[in-house]
Amino acid sequence: MKIRILAAGGKMPQWVQEGYGDYVKRLPREMTPELVDIPLGQRGQKNSPAQIDKARQKEGRSMLAALSAREHVVALEVRGKPWSTEQLAQQLRDWQMLGENVSLLVGGPDGLALDCVARAQQSWSLSPLTLPHPLVRVLLAEQLYRAWTLLAGHPYHK
Repeated sequence: MKIRILAAGGKMPQWVQEGYGDYVKRLPREMTPELVDIPLGQRGQKNSPAQIDKARQKEGRSMLAALSAREHVVALEVRGKPWSTEQLAQQLRDWQMLGENVSLLVGGPDGLALDCVARAQQSWSLSPLTLPHPLVRVLLAEQLYRAWTLLAGHPYHK
């Protein structure tokens, strides 16, 4: 199983790169996610609903084009199902048993395109809170690491 994170966004601040990198380097090679940056769609100065939708659709098309037909897709979506760390650890175990690659889709500042949500076999909500877009990458990496430590019997998760 290979895990990929497809995340809409541009160059992230140094603190995001360092935070994300710190957690993924702790994971064993077979669990280390590949981060795929998806360019943000162009937004206008006034950000009309039509401009926002057009940008979100462009990001969605790029994400869908990056997926293979046999990938298990998980949409990170505010309306998705919240998982505890223990439930995420079980998901990791289940994904390993699937024998398919797993792609986690992280939308841009305006969320995921509806086509991406429709393509996903699962929808996962990190939080009902509105999180800063760059922080999602760090939080996701930390939670994947924490879930792996549970499976490995490592004392990180207390």
